[in-house]
Amino acid sequence: MTDPKPYRHRFPMAIIQQAVWLYHRFPLSYRDVQELLHQRGIVVSHETLREWCIKFGPLFAEDLRHREPRRGSRWSLDEVCTSVDGVRHWL
Repeated sequence: MTDPKPYRHRFPMAIIQQAVWLYHRFPLSYRDVQELLHQRGIVVSHETLREWCIKFGPLFAEDLRHREPRRGSRWSLDEVCTSVDGVRHWL
């Protein structure tokens, strides 16, 4: 979301991003997110939150996909420490 064009929203993009993240990350309803934001002094309606999730949710998800490294189906463990009869062994 580093678009140089200005967006026309009442709240900064950081607040919008936090609200969308709260909704998608935790099992919260729009009204729950509205209440959490209201506790922090941000008055926004649940309908606005719904519109933000529809509009910005895919954009934030795409940004995260590009930022997160790709993981394969295979991985290897380099070393491990186990304790056998109270003696530590490094494998």
